[in-house]
Amino acid sequence: MASENQTKKNATADGTGRSHALADVRNIGIIAHIDAGKTTVSERILYYAGEIHKIGEVHEGTATMDWMVQERERGITITSAAITCEWMGRQVNLIDTPGHVDFTVEVERALRVLDGAVGVFCAVAGVQPQSETVWRQADRYGVPRIAFVNKMDRMGADFGRVVSQLREKLHANAVALQLPIGSSETFRGAVDLIARKAVTYNDEDLGAEPVVAEVPAELAGETEAAREALVEALADADEAFADLYLGGGEISEEDFHAALRRAVVARKIVPVLCGTALRDKGVQPLLDAVVRYLPSPLDVPPVEGVEIRTGKTVRRPADDAAPLAGLIFKVAADPYLGKLLFVRVYSGVLKRGMNVYNPRTKTRDRVMRLLRMRSNEQQDAEAIYAGEIGVLGGIGKFTTGDTVCAEQAQIALDRIEFPEPVMFMAIEPKSRADKEKLEGALQMLSDEDPTCRVRIDEETGQTIVSGMGELHLEILRDRLLREFKVPANAGKPMVSYYETITGEADGRHTFDREIGGRRQAATVELHVSAGARGKGGFIEVKPPRNTVPPEFWTPIEQGVRDAILTGVLARFPMQDVCVRVTGGGILDPDSATETAFRTAAILAFREAAQAAKPELLEPIMAVELVTPPEFTGDLMGDLNGRRGQVREMDSHGDMQTIRADVPLAEMFGYATAIRSLSRGRASYSMEPKGFAIVPNVVKEEILNR
Repeated sequence: MASENQTKKNATADGTGRSHALADVRNIGIIAHIDAGKTTVSERILYYAGEIHKIGEVHEGTATMDWMVQERERGITITSAAITCEWMGRQVNLIDTPGHVDFTVEVERALRVLDGAVGVFCAVAGVQPQSETVWRQADRYGVPRIAFVNKMDRMGADFGRVVSQLREKLHANAVALQLPIGSSETFRGAVDLIARKAVTYNDEDLGAEPVVAEVPAELAGETEAAREALVEALADADEAFADLYLGGGEISEEDFHAALRRAVVARKIVPVLCGTALRDKGVQPLLDAVVRYLPSPLDVPPVEGVEIRTGKTVRRPADDAAPLAGLIFKVAADPYLGKLLFVRVYSGVLKRGMNVYNPRTKTRDRVMRLLRMRSNEQQDAEAIYAGEIGVLGGIGKFTTGDTVCAEQAQIALDRIEFPEPVMFMAIEPKSRADKEKLEGALQMLSDEDPTCRVRIDEETGQTIVSGMGELHLEILRDRLLREFKVPANAGKPMVSYYETITGEADGRHTFDREIGGRRQAATVELHVSAGARGKGGFIEVKPPRNTVPPEFWTPIEQGVRDAILTGVLARFPMQDVCVRVTGGGILDPDSATETAFRTAAILAFREAAQAAKPELLEPIMAVELVTPPEFTGDLMGDLNGRRGQVREMDSHGDMQTIRADVPLAEMFGYATAIRSLSRGRASYSMEPKGFAIVPNVVKEEILNR
């Protein structure tokens, strides 16, 4: 099978220079909770597609997709890896995403540019917290999905339970395409409900040649019932299939595949398959489903953006002949090639040597190098066509979320939204000689990772690095030392608090001072109000033109932004604050300066925010605990002591699941605590849920530090 795919590698689909016709391209991602087996699934996909000739294993640190030193040491995926392979004559551009909550930004930006996704679920644990997070991310971007229930060889594996959880927890119209043959140690394959055939695998050839046979007699009745459920679900989701079904004639396998493709692309059905990637069972049917049911770039709606010259919303079709429009969704540092920009080309053709335009910076650059990625290896390319994913090299002014377009047809695509960091640490070079080196390395890390924020504390002069959790900060510190060769001292990770307001108030300030021998004076009036929690705020600068000339509106807005960054209670950044600049004035035409208006805006905002009932916000984590029932009482008591609020409890088999919301500040050292309380038998996972107002007692402690 692998050799058959290899022989097609150099075939061209049409005369445009593409290796495959656009209808035969699949841009997909593998998404899941940590430890569900995403990278193991990806590794088998590459092996069976003939892209690699030896299967790498995550637990051995040899996985192709986990190429970073830190990934191989920890056995987790940290950064999204992209690779291209071929199956059934189709080009599959595959991105393996991280499952750990600290690196959820990698999933966010991958889903932004992908056309389809495979959700991997553990057959024992089912739908876990991070599974829900990545599923919601895929919902937000309208990405069609297939589900793969992995680890069917594990004790306690329950395919039916996971399908039910997909429906109940994720509100997905999950429909089984297979029935497992055996479970846990007896699992050996699955029944294909469409073909009514049993597909099993031999351990001797690493499952490379599936064995197709008749359905075992003991599964015949269950197979027919499950097939009828599949037929009914398809008839409900697809009108053309319903006509066939109600017509009473024979429905062919091609009819099934065509209807499933229409239903999946329309996001009306999520087909569910099963297997065990580690034991080399069930991956080929998953690949078949990927190319049969997930969309090509032609099947998804044209990308939308704002035309720069007119301000109107326009659509760009996936067409090589259309004007160029692409999105930079990832930035990576390469020790030899410098800054690498991962780009999804939505329309037009990105060619080496052409000029491209960045509407954010309003600058033009020449494309010096184009690459196609194979995990961390690169292959030179002459062009990246519409619907494809590639890499730009040698251009320094672009960053994550920027649009690449033609200067004569300028368009700005929607940028990617990133979550706010929840932890920070202070970092400093070990010697003065390393100061510039540290600054350059931190700049590169923040370019690569939008959730890595770097700032200088004005009071202490310390460099503060913020991130999404303890592991995230640990990885950043490790990369500084080993990848960028910067010796640095780092403080302990601490929780990132934010400030907000709970009321509304007006502020007015007149700044009038002599600076550098010149009088600088201006007045700014504004109104602040609380925005919806977690929805952000806005700044509106539209004072009457007869009070503040338009040339000073930008300095006023900058002043408000600076004030929001420093807060009014304890110099924490502010969130969910709405600001409207309502007026102002010039005391003397000769004294009206940008500095005066900017400073007046800062002081007017602080005056208003102080009067608008300011509060501290702290990050809240959604925690899921799995424990034997005998330890439930002790663990719940510990959660209560950590200011946790239990949301729900349920049991599965001989294990109890507790879901609670707990402040991140109370979760330090939690792994050690639950090991002690449960004698090592309980486990937990957590993910950011949002921010909540800090209780007064805790607030006083923070403010008095």
